[in-house]
Amino acid sequence: MPAQPNKPQPAQSKAPQRSLLARFAIPVLGIAAIAGAFFAAPLLNIETPPPAVAQPATQQQAINRPGLSGEDFSALSKRLMPSVVNISTRQTVARGDGLPAFGPNSPLNEFNDLLGRGQGGLRRQSSLGSGFIIDASGYVVTNNHVIDGADEIDVNLSDGTVLPAKLIGKDEDVDLALLKVESRSALTPVPWANSDTADVGQWVIAIGNPFGLGGTVTAGIISARNRDISAGSYDDFIQTDAAINKGNSGGPLFNLRGEVVGINTAIISPGEAGGSVGVGFSVPANFAKVVIEQLRKSGQTNRGTMGITARSVDQPLAEAYGLKSPSGAIVTSVAKGGAAEAAGIKVGDLITTLNNQAIKESRDLFRIMGVTQVGAQVSVRYIRNGKQGAATVKLTGATAAAAKPAERDVAKELTNILGIKFKAIEDTDRRRRGIPASVRGVIVQSIETGSDALGKLPIGSVVTEVHFQPVSSPEQAIAAAESAKRASKPVLLQVWGEGEVTYVAVRAR
Repeated sequence: MPAQPNKPQPAQSKAPQRSLLARFAIPVLGIAAIAGAFFAAPLLNIETPPPAVAQPATQQQAINRPGLSGEDFSALSKRLMPSVVNISTRQTVARGDGLPAFGPNSPLNEFNDLLGRGQGGLRRQSSLGSGFIIDASGYVVTNNHVIDGADEIDVNLSDGTVLPAKLIGKDEDVDLALLKVESRSALTPVPWANSDTADVGQWVIAIGNPFGLGGTVTAGIISARNRDISAGSYDDFIQTDAAINKGNSGGPLFNLRGEVVGINTAIISPGEAGGSVGVGFSVPANFAKVVIEQLRKSGQTNRGTMGITARSVDQPLAEAYGLKSPSGAIVTSVAKGGAAEAAGIKVGDLITTLNNQAIKESRDLFRIMGVTQVGAQVSVRYIRNGKQGAATVKLTGATAAAAKPAERDVAKELTNILGIKFKAIEDTDRRRRGIPASVRGVIVQSIETGSDALGKLPIGSVVTEVHFQPVSSPEQAIAAAESAKRASKPVLLQVWGEGEVTYVAVRAR
């Protein structure tokens, strides 16, 4: 099971859990320890490096890319540094043992702050992160977890200027926030890149505030695209091996043209130190800039939804729908009165494209809706009962239930019928199992040894459809299953339980 990302903990909070996946803002107390160790260390005798070995012309041409000077990143870094900022926050937290403060004349008075005594047991704490300027008028982008819960936010420019910041808006689902500062001197913004054109293997550089050290430049490549790290419903991260650490949160990942291709958000890191092992993740610019623009206009996101939950497709399910390989998302519920219902979308539809974009898995649905505003009309193509269908859906406002994909592992959906004994639903079954009168189907009474349904279909399940055919008797269920078998397809079962619909694909014996 994938590790869950840890939000930055306050300086006096409990120790972080041992998790490989971490968000990386840094408590300010960590800086003193690092800085102290640094300045106490003896000076090192650094030898002059040997002359660089001349490189072949083809390799030289590969290094001299736009934005670079010679064979290094110095010119690009110098140009971009003024656009990257350090974010510092402070907040009031409750801490202490509940005892009164030591008196002003007590020799222990200096420990009042450390123990959280006095002032009602409240104390101030700080944390650090990174950000970047996107507009000369003072708009600054960072991660939500950098500023979450802060009473005060300061933006520290590369020239040492400290500006108080106002929170314009934040999006917890995508972990982004937009700040605004007022500056007497000119600010240097950076442009967004088209992250869709960013390829694996391309050079990128990260600039940020790791461990509170201030503007730090690291370089690497894009290691992978479209990463799902189970951080949320809209996971579509760019993976990079550029070194990013605690304190880099909210900082930019640049391409060699000096454009922001991503926003550094999380890392994979063993142990509690949170150091870089070359596996970092960034929110793609094309997704981020839509969210940021919405925050800029209204202070909140205006994310549309169809009012559905959906799940991804595996090989047996794909075959049951007539596909050669897994792709698309099966609709498992449709909100009553929602946009999908109004457009005629039904439970069991396998959505193949949304807004002319191919759907490979269920998270693609929600990622596309995540950058599409309320009121927009989107085209939907789907497969229903083996036939192609199309609809136009006018997106409505997102709700907590509909905004997230329902990737439920409850029934490992696979459908088949031979080897399964069914029984008709009786009144006693409805009373004992809470089956509404509106639900028609058959109950799974037993599953024979050797049936593909073993471990997939719980005993007592209510099967309402077999291979797209509504059933209300064991005979109907078996007949529909045999029809699927003759077509050399897995048998698709629609299963009702506790008010929800799931799907199970079972191969016939």
